[in-house]
Amino acid sequence: MHRFYISPENWNHDALALTGSEAHHSRDVLRMKPGEKLVLFNGRGREITAEILDLSGDEIRLRKLHEAKTPPVRCRIVLGQAIPKGKNMESIVQKAVEIGAAEIAPIISDRTVVQVDSENAAQKKTKWQQIAIEAAKQCGQNWLPRLHAPRKLADFFDAVEAEAALSDRRTGVSPAESPMSQPSFETLPELQKDIVHFDLRLIGSLQPDAQHLKKILADYSSEHRQRPQSVLMLIGPEGDFTPAELALARRHGCQPITLGPIILRVETAAIYCLSVLSYELLI
Repeated sequence: MHRFYISPENWNHDALALTGSEAHHSRDVLRMKPGEKLVLFNGRGREITAEILDLSGDEIRLRKLHEAKTPPVRCRIVLGQAIPKGKNMESIVQKAVEIGAAEIAPIISDRTVVQVDSENAAQKKTKWQQIAIEAAKQCGQNWLPRLHAPRKLADFFDAVEAEAALSDRRTGVSPAESPMSQPSFETLPELQKDIVHFDLRLIGSLQPDAQHLKKILADYSSEHRQRPQSVLMLIGPEGDFTPAELALARRHGCQPITLGPIILRVETAAIYCLSVLSYELLI
Protein backbone atom coordinates (compact mmCIF):
# COMPACT_ATOMS: atom_id res chain seq x y z
CA MET A 1 0.00 0.00 0.00
CA HIS A 2 1.06 3.57 -0.63
CA ARG A 3 2.35 5.46 2.42
CA PHE A 4 1.61 9.10 3.25
CA TYR A 5 3.05 11.41 5.88
CA ILE A 6 1.02 13.55 8.29
CA SER A 7 3.08 15.69 10.67
CA PRO A 8 2.63 15.07 14.42
CA GLU A 9 0.98 18.46 14.95
CA ASN A 10 -1.66 17.59 12.31
CA TRP A 11 -2.11 13.97 13.41
CA ASN A 12 -5.72 13.38 14.45
CA HIS A 13 -6.80 9.76 14.27
CA ASP A 14 -10.44 10.76 14.79
CA ALA A 15 -10.56 13.07 11.74
CA LEU A 16 -8.16 11.72 9.15
CA ALA A 17 -7.49 13.65 5.96
CA LEU A 18 -4.74 14.22 3.42
CA THR A 19 -4.04 17.85 2.52
CA GLY A 20 -1.59 19.85 0.42
CA SER A 21 1.09 17.95 -1.48
CA GLU A 22 0.06 14.59 -0.02
CA ALA A 23 -3.51 15.06 -1.28
CA HIS A 24 -2.17 16.10 -4.69
CA HIS A 25 0.07 13.04 -4.88
CA SER A 26 -2.75 10.69 -3.96
CA ARG A 27 -5.39 12.16 -6.26
CA ASP A 28 -3.49 13.60 -9.23
CA VAL A 29 -0.35 11.45 -9.43
CA LEU A 30 -1.39 8.04 -8.14
CA ARG A 31 -5.01 8.47 -9.30
CA MET A 32 -6.34 6.74 -6.21
CA LYS A 33 -10.08 6.12 -5.92
CA PRO A 34 -12.63 5.95 -3.08
CA GLY A 35 -12.44 2.59 -1.36
CA GLU A 36 -8.70 2.18 -1.87
CA LYS A 37 -6.53 1.61 1.17
CA LEU A 38 -3.40 3.48 2.19
CA VAL A 39 -1.05 3.82 5.15
CA LEU A 40 -0.47 7.00 7.16
CA PHE A 41 2.46 7.66 9.49
CA ASN A 42 3.48 10.63 11.62
CA GLY A 43 7.22 10.06 11.98
CA ARG A 44 6.88 9.51 15.75
CA GLY A 45 6.03 5.82 15.63
CA ARG A 46 2.32 6.01 14.80
CA GLU A 47 0.85 4.24 11.76
CA ILE A 48 -2.74 4.00 10.54
CA THR A 49 -4.20 1.88 7.76
CA ALA A 50 -7.08 3.85 6.27
CA GLU A 51 -9.63 3.78 3.47
CA ILE A 52 -10.34 6.67 1.12
CA LEU A 53 -13.87 8.05 1.54
CA ASP A 54 -13.91 11.13 -0.68
CA LEU A 55 -11.48 12.87 -3.06
CA SER A 56 -13.73 15.65 -4.38
CA GLY A 57 -12.56 18.53 -2.16
CA ASP A 58 -9.23 20.08 -1.25
CA GLU A 59 -8.90 17.45 1.47
CA ILE A 60 -9.03 13.72 0.95
CA ARG A 61 -11.20 12.32 3.71
CA LEU A 62 -10.24 8.95 5.15
CA ARG A 63 -11.67 6.29 7.47
CA LYS A 64 -9.42 4.56 9.98
CA LEU A 65 -9.25 0.79 9.70
CA HIS A 66 -6.35 -0.08 11.97
CA GLU A 67 -3.83 1.79 14.13
CA ALA A 68 -0.43 0.57 15.35
CA LYS A 69 2.57 1.98 17.19
CA THR A 70 6.18 1.15 16.42
CA PRO A 71 8.41 1.30 19.52
CA PRO A 72 11.52 3.51 19.34
CA VAL A 73 14.85 1.88 18.60
CA ARG A 74 16.98 0.52 21.43
CA CYS A 75 19.82 2.98 20.93
CA ARG A 76 19.63 6.63 19.91
CA ILE A 77 22.21 7.06 17.14
CA VAL A 78 22.98 10.66 16.20
CA LEU A 79 24.91 11.25 12.99
CA GLY A 80 26.99 14.42 13.02
CA GLN A 81 27.79 14.69 9.33
CA ALA A 82 30.11 17.31 7.87
CA ILE A 83 28.31 18.56 4.77
CA PRO A 84 29.96 17.03 1.67
CA LYS A 85 30.13 18.31 -1.89
CA GLY A 86 27.33 18.06 -4.43
CA LYS A 87 24.20 16.11 -3.57
CA ASN A 88 25.95 13.59 -1.35
CA MET A 89 24.26 14.97 1.77
CA GLU A 90 20.90 14.05 0.24
CA SER A 91 22.05 10.46 -0.22
CA ILE A 92 23.40 10.35 3.34
CA VAL A 93 20.10 11.61 4.77
CA GLN A 94 18.20 8.99 2.78
CA LYS A 95 20.39 6.12 3.93
CA ALA A 96 20.45 7.36 7.53
CA VAL A 97 16.65 7.12 7.60
CA GLU A 98 16.71 3.61 6.17
CA ILE A 99 19.35 2.40 8.63
CA GLY A 100 17.65 3.94 11.67
CA ALA A 101 19.48 7.09 12.78
CA ALA A 102 17.52 9.01 15.42
CA GLU A 103 19.00 12.42 14.59
CA ILE A 104 21.05 13.99 11.82
CA ALA A 105 23.17 17.02 12.65
CA PRO A 106 24.73 18.64 9.54
CA ILE A 107 28.13 20.07 10.46
CA ILE A 108 29.80 23.02 8.74
CA SER A 109 33.43 21.92 8.84
CA ASP A 110 36.43 24.11 8.11
CA ARG A 111 36.84 21.98 4.97
CA THR A 112 33.20 22.09 3.92
CA VAL A 113 33.13 23.17 0.27
CA VAL A 114 29.38 23.83 0.05
CA GLN A 115 28.47 27.40 0.95
CA VAL A 116 26.08 27.41 3.91
CA ASP A 117 24.92 30.69 5.40
CA SER A 118 21.95 31.99 7.34
CA GLU A 119 20.01 32.57 4.13
CA ASN A 120 20.21 29.08 2.65
CA ALA A 121 20.58 26.98 5.82
CA ALA A 122 16.81 26.88 6.35
CA GLN A 123 16.26 25.93 2.71
CA LYS A 124 18.74 23.09 2.94
CA LYS A 125 17.18 21.81 6.15
CA THR A 126 13.70 21.84 4.57
CA LYS A 127 14.98 19.97 1.52
CA TRP A 128 16.76 17.36 3.62
CA GLN A 129 13.64 16.93 5.76
CA GLN A 130 11.56 16.21 2.66
CA ILE A 131 14.14 13.67 1.49
CA ALA A 132 13.90 12.00 4.91
CA ILE A 133 10.11 11.82 4.61
CA GLU A 134 10.29 10.27 1.14
CA ALA A 135 12.85 7.73 2.36
CA ALA A 136 10.61 6.79 5.29
CA LYS A 137 7.68 6.31 2.93
CA GLN A 138 9.70 3.99 0.72
CA CYS A 139 11.31 1.83 3.40
CA GLY A 140 8.43 1.59 5.89
CA GLN A 141 10.25 3.54 8.61
CA ASN A 142 7.77 5.00 11.12
CA TRP A 143 10.33 7.05 13.07
CA LEU A 144 11.72 10.09 11.26
CA PRO A 145 15.11 11.30 12.45
CA ARG A 146 15.20 14.77 13.95
CA LEU A 147 17.06 16.96 11.49
CA HIS A 148 19.10 19.81 12.96
CA ALA A 149 20.00 23.08 11.29
CA PRO A 150 23.56 23.21 9.91
CA ARG A 151 26.10 24.61 12.36
CA LYS A 152 29.81 24.78 13.11
CA LEU A 153 31.35 21.92 15.07
CA ALA A 154 32.13 24.19 18.02
CA ASP A 155 28.51 25.42 18.12
CA PHE A 156 27.29 21.83 18.03
CA PHE A 157 29.42 20.89 21.03
CA ASP A 158 28.31 24.03 22.89
CA ALA A 159 24.73 22.79 22.58
CA VAL A 160 25.64 19.24 23.59
CA GLU A 161 27.49 20.31 26.72
CA ALA A 162 24.83 22.83 27.66
CA GLU A 163 22.23 20.07 27.56
CA ALA A 164 24.52 17.88 29.68
CA ALA A 165 24.84 20.73 32.20
CA LEU A 166 21.06 21.11 32.33
CA SER A 167 20.67 17.38 32.84
CA ASP A 168 23.20 17.51 35.69
CA ARG A 169 21.25 20.29 37.40
CA ARG A 170 18.06 18.27 37.12
CA THR A 171 19.72 15.24 38.71
CA GLY A 172 21.48 17.21 41.43
CA VAL A 173 25.05 17.12 40.08
CA SER A 174 26.86 20.40 40.70
CA PRO A 175 28.72 22.12 37.81
CA ALA A 176 32.02 21.48 39.59
CA GLU A 177 31.34 17.75 39.56
CA SER A 178 30.52 17.75 35.85
CA PRO A 179 33.72 18.19 33.80
CA MET A 180 31.92 19.13 30.60
CA SER A 181 29.49 21.71 31.97
CA GLN A 182 29.08 24.85 29.89
CA PRO A 183 27.30 28.21 30.36
CA SER A 184 23.58 28.36 30.90
CA PHE A 185 21.53 26.18 28.58
CA GLU A 186 18.70 28.69 28.66
CA THR A 187 20.86 31.23 26.80
CA LEU A 188 21.17 29.01 23.73
CA PRO A 189 19.00 29.41 20.62
CA GLU A 190 15.84 27.32 20.58
CA LEU A 191 17.09 25.06 17.78
CA GLN A 192 19.89 23.82 20.02
CA LYS A 193 17.64 22.52 22.78
CA ASP A 194 16.81 19.19 21.11
CA ILE A 195 20.27 17.64 21.46
CA VAL A 196 20.67 15.00 24.14
CA HIS A 197 23.68 13.73 26.05
CA PHE A 198 25.58 10.70 24.74
CA ASP A 199 26.82 7.51 26.37
CA LEU A 200 29.46 7.19 23.67
CA ARG A 201 31.03 9.80 21.39
CA LEU A 202 32.88 8.72 18.26
CA ILE A 203 34.63 10.44 15.37
CA GLY A 204 35.87 8.85 12.16
CA SER A 205 39.60 9.48 11.87
CA LEU A 206 42.61 8.71 9.69
CA GLN A 207 44.94 9.12 12.66
CA PRO A 208 47.19 6.13 13.52
CA ASP A 209 45.85 5.87 17.08
CA ALA A 210 42.24 5.42 15.94
CA GLN A 211 40.63 2.21 17.21
CA HIS A 212 38.22 -0.16 15.52
CA LEU A 213 34.56 0.56 16.18
CA LYS A 214 33.75 -2.97 17.32
CA LYS A 215 36.53 -2.82 19.92
CA ILE A 216 35.22 0.43 21.37
CA LEU A 217 31.71 -1.00 21.57
CA ALA A 218 33.01 -4.18 23.20
CA ASP A 219 35.05 -2.18 25.73
CA TYR A 220 32.00 -0.08 26.61
CA SER A 221 29.80 -3.14 27.12
CA SER A 222 32.48 -4.80 29.25
CA GLU A 223 32.90 -1.74 31.46
CA HIS A 224 29.23 -0.80 31.84
CA ARG A 225 27.67 -4.28 31.60
CA GLN A 226 25.26 -2.99 28.98
CA ARG A 227 25.24 -1.53 25.51
CA PRO A 228 25.23 2.25 25.05
CA GLN A 229 21.78 3.82 24.84
CA SER A 230 22.89 6.90 22.90
CA VAL A 231 25.81 7.31 20.49
CA LEU A 232 27.19 10.33 18.65
CA MET A 233 28.94 9.44 15.38
CA LEU A 234 30.89 12.27 13.69
CA ILE A 235 31.90 11.88 10.04
CA GLY A 236 34.15 14.44 8.34
CA PRO A 237 33.99 15.98 4.86
CA GLU A 238 36.25 15.34 1.89
CA GLY A 239 39.77 15.54 3.30
CA ASP A 240 38.53 14.70 6.82
CA PHE A 241 38.17 17.07 9.75
CA THR A 242 41.07 19.45 10.31
CA PRO A 243 43.56 18.68 13.12
CA ALA A 244 42.01 21.53 15.12
CA GLU A 245 38.52 20.06 14.73
CA LEU A 246 39.74 16.60 15.69
CA ALA A 247 41.40 18.09 18.77
CA LEU A 248 38.15 19.89 19.63
CA ALA A 249 36.21 16.64 19.31
CA ARG A 250 38.72 14.83 21.53
CA ARG A 251 38.35 17.52 24.20
CA HIS A 252 34.63 16.86 24.14
CA GLY A 253 35.07 13.14 24.73
CA CYS A 254 35.03 11.80 21.16
CA GLN A 255 37.05 8.65 20.58
CA PRO A 256 38.71 8.39 17.14
CA ILE A 257 37.70 5.28 15.20
CA THR A 258 39.29 3.80 12.10
CA LEU A 259 37.18 2.68 9.16
CA GLY A 260 39.83 0.28 7.95
CA PRO A 261 42.89 0.55 5.68
CA ILE A 262 40.91 1.85 2.69
CA ILE A 263 40.04 5.55 2.51
CA LEU A 264 36.28 5.70 2.03
CA ARG A 265 34.19 8.33 0.30
CA VAL A 266 32.20 10.53 2.66
CA GLU A 267 28.85 8.93 1.88
CA THR A 268 30.34 5.43 2.14
CA ALA A 269 31.89 6.25 5.52
CA ALA A 270 28.54 7.42 6.90
CA ILE A 271 26.71 4.33 5.67
CA TYR A 272 29.48 2.05 6.96
CA CYS A 273 29.44 3.51 10.48
CA LEU A 274 25.66 3.63 10.73
CA SER A 275 25.40 0.04 9.49
CA VAL A 276 27.86 -1.26 12.08
CA LEU A 277 26.15 0.69 14.87
CA SER A 278 22.75 -0.51 13.72
CA TYR A 279 23.85 -4.14 13.66
CA GLU A 280 25.56 -3.95 17.04
CA LEU A 281 23.07 -1.75 18.91
CA LEU A 282 19.65 -1.78 17.25
CA ILE A 283 19.05 -5.44 16.48
